[in-house]
Amino acid sequence: MSALGSFIWLIADQLRGPYRPNQYGTVVLPFTILRRLDCILEPDRATMRELAARFENPNRLKVEVKKATGRTFYNTSNYSFANLLADADGLADNLADYIDRFSADVDVFEYFDFKKEILALEKAGLLREIVKSFGKVDLHPDVVSNSDMGDAFEYIIRKFNEAANETSGDHYTPRDAIRLLVDLLFAEKDVDLTEGGIIRSLYDPTAGTGGMLSLAEEHLLAENPGAKLGLYGQEYNPQSYAICKSDLLAKGHYATNIAFGNTLTDDAFKGRQFDYCMSNPPYGVDWKQYAKAVKEERDSAGPYGRFAPGLPATSDGQMLFLLHLAHKMRAPEDGGGRVGIVMNGSPLFNGAAESGPSNIRRWLLENDLVEAIVALPTNMFFNTGIATYIWILDNTKHPDRQGKVQLIDGTPFWTKMRKNLGAKGREISDADRAKVLRLHADFEGADPEFSKVLRNDEFGYWTITVERPLLHEGGKPVVNRKGDPKPDSKKRDTENVPFTYGGSIAGAAAEREVIQAYFDAEVKPHVPDAWIDWAKTKIGFEIPFTRHFYKYVPPRPLADIDADLEKQVARILELLREVEK
Repeated sequence: MSALGSFIWLIADQLRGPYRPNQYGTVVLPFTILRRLDCILEPDRATMRELAARFENPNRLKVEVKKATGRTFYNTSNYSFANLLADADGLADNLADYIDRFSADVDVFEYFDFKKEILALEKAGLLREIVKSFGKVDLHPDVVSNSDMGDAFEYIIRKFNEAANETSGDHYTPRDAIRLLVDLLFAEKDVDLTEGGIIRSLYDPTAGTGGMLSLAEEHLLAENPGAKLGLYGQEYNPQSYAICKSDLLAKGHYATNIAFGNTLTDDAFKGRQFDYCMSNPPYGVDWKQYAKAVKEERDSAGPYGRFAPGLPATSDGQMLFLLHLAHKMRAPEDGGGRVGIVMNGSPLFNGAAESGPSNIRRWLLENDLVEAIVALPTNMFFNTGIATYIWILDNTKHPDRQGKVQLIDGTPFWTKMRKNLGAKGREISDADRAKVLRLHADFEGADPEFSKVLRNDEFGYWTITVERPLLHEGGKPVVNRKGDPKPDSKKRDTENVPFTYGGSIAGAAAEREVIQAYFDAEVKPHVPDAWIDWAKTKIGFEIPFTRHFYKYVPPRPLADIDADLEKQVARILELLREVEK
């Protein structure tokens, strides 16, 4: 990465002047992809040209290339980085010809408007030097691993976005967090994954540059070299999409499995379900511009649509991705599916009873889909230090886990980095990751300081409306036609009553008994004239994660506080005396 990073900044230096720092990426990224593909194709270039001369039909040619080279894409141009510089006058045209003669599914350069950039470079007198520089660097996967290449791409995007002062809610997921997510995603299925010749599918609806997909594949192949993992993804950022697609092409995957577009408004894999799904959606990014389409889909798709359980506030769309992934899990009768998604803290508790977010949590918990939630250490991401959580969903839970959710406090398990990368000052080492995985595996036997197992219904509560009588000037209640007291809206109050109040384990079914017991014990003694308006009772669900791990810290002794205050007073008096001198 360091050598590649130095090379990238060397290119950036060449661009300085005609290009502003925030424009470097439009040159560096497509050239890096082109050189990467160029290095991959080089050993089979003669074979591809020979086959191209024999088979004009692109589909037939693709089949023959796959048969002869094992590659899922090809390029039939007579040009490559090896000979582009030979024709100095025709460099721009020949480079455009090289790009045009990739197989049709290699559409990645369109998303950079690369031909326009080539002309701009030529006009600025930079094209020859840039081509020359890229021609010298070997980006074949044998020299630069897929993992290092992925790191490099994300580094380029992050640095150039910083130069452009872009601070959107998109957070590139660091590799250490992805490794933990992948291990948790595969945790309950590791035994199955060692079976010979297994074929599984993995899907990321916010694929970014494909980092999650790549690491998940590495994990599976490390466990079972004979396994096959079909990788699927969708991405709406053109640059990230192009990088993701080229990365998967480089690894021999089919390019058609990576789609461009907005998952929320145009699901490219509609009707398909997957064995594993994972995502790190943008946090705190509003979806107002998609709201009309999302609501229309919810209304037209009916109770089985992906957004049927509820809609979050338009100020934050991450729970839409949570619903989307739950919808994408392979059906239990077909073997079931698992989901791993990274989100910030708000989906745990935002929204009042029967609001969209609360109804989404209720749907997930009542359908027993939430297996575990793991709190990650803070300062884990490159551009934010906020608290984040991994949610693991499973629609075919292990029998021991059915009806329960495991909460794991992973915040203490981190290692300080030698040098900060943006806001990222901490990383999850292999040893840290092993500790979290051990807590997950031990389940109900795990250390209670870091792991809690709760029943699904323990997250439920009722919001009750407590009324008090409207009084005449004389102090007597105003009554309606039936003789019942009218409520005073100014004295109206609400109370949240946990399903578990009084030790109840009956869940929502014990509504009347539990609420009445709560009212009699907690409300009535203080306001004897109050009553419950049962018609206004609402059901809510929240996951108060930090409350379950709260540790009481006793305040300092008063004597210690007094001593500190005396010291400060003495210091202030000393300073005042110095001023008076």
